[in-house]
Amino acid sequence: MDMLKLIRERYTTKHYDATRRVSDEDMADLMEVLRLSPSSVNAQPWHFFVAGSAEAKARLMPAILDFNQPRVADASHLVVFAVKKSIDNDYLDHLLQNEVADGRVAPEDVDKGIDAGRRHFVGLHSVCEEELVSWEARQAYIAMGFLMLAAAERGIDSTCLEGIDMAKMDEILGLEAKGLRTVVALSLGYRSANDSNATRPKSRLPLDEVVTVL
Repeated sequence: MDMLKLIRERYTTKHYDATRRVSDEDMADLMEVLRLSPSSVNAQPWHFFVAGSAEAKARLMPAILDFNQPRVADASHLVVFAVKKSIDNDYLDHLLQNEVADGRVAPEDVDKGIDAGRRHFVGLHSVCEEELVSWEARQAYIAMGFLMLAAAERGIDSTCLEGIDMAKMDEILGLEAKGLRTVVALSLGYRSANDSNATRPKSRLPLDEVVTVL
């Protein structure tokens, strides 16, 4: 796979082919990509809600702003990215226990600062809910980037959606009770034959304007 070629050719889809669906096999692999995505101090402060049926997408539609609704209705799937409103001791203990179970951390190394380091960084961002959610949202966007590239590698198109009513999405999904907040969403599917973005060349600033080699 030529990653640079993939990135040069990928674009944000504006119009989806409503007759085509992403296969269950591909979706299972893409959800595994989300699960395996990196996060700061391996905090994994997220939860992903996946709507693949017409009924599920219709349930979420009141939270989608008007101009984005066709990008949800005609897409195969919608993934909603949510993050934790707080990270407590029980969750941090759970992370450490999971790392031990997975063999990432040896039982004899538990007290060697791995847990303390994570707690330190989480604490830095836990001064208030908004700061924590902002930090966690940056982790969620890393996961979204992984998902977009993995989808493109399989010929699956995507659209990042910030044009949503976050509070309404929280309400529909019952996130208050789950201790979560919506931060972004992503449509997945296949471009329509008349997708308006398909023939537009990619436009980015020159390399020397965005990269400085020290």
